[in-house]
Amino acid sequence: MADDVTRPPARLRALVSWQVSKVNTVGSRLTSARMPLTGRADFAVLAALEEYGTLSQAELGRRLGLDRNDVNGVVNRLQGGGHLTRDVDLADRRRNTLSLTDAGRRYLDDLQTSTDAVQAELVAALTPDEGAQLRALLTKLLESHPVVPS
Repeated sequence: MADDVTRPPARLRALVSWQVSKVNTVGSRLTSARMPLTGRADFAVLAALEEYGTLSQAELGRRLGLDRNDVNGVVNRLQGGGHLTRDVDLADRRRNTLSLTDAGRRYLDDLQTSTDAVQAELVAALTPDEGAQLRALLTKLLESHPVVPS
């Protein structure tokens, strides 16, 4: 049987960390089929600016667990597309502050639509109650471990 040939060992399949990694892989594949290559990073940055308001680039990187060079690349791209503004912080001219634009909000809404479709497809095998339970359990696990900066 083909399943026996490609099926990982039971000890591996029983590991929560292995299962979560495999679900992440499936989610990544679904995301890449529905969103531009840069969509995940764009979504994260725009969602942070929407929720927290104006942030410095350094604070944005800390909140998202991103390296400062990665943040700069995403910010440059989003600024070039008119999705955010970057201004010199008047209180500390060494810092840049970032703000979401109206175009950025519209782009975030478009990305949210794609993200929602991916999430629905990812948990399609679950009932709505099971999906809510899964999210609650994953949240509990993540909140029980300290955040490790990237």
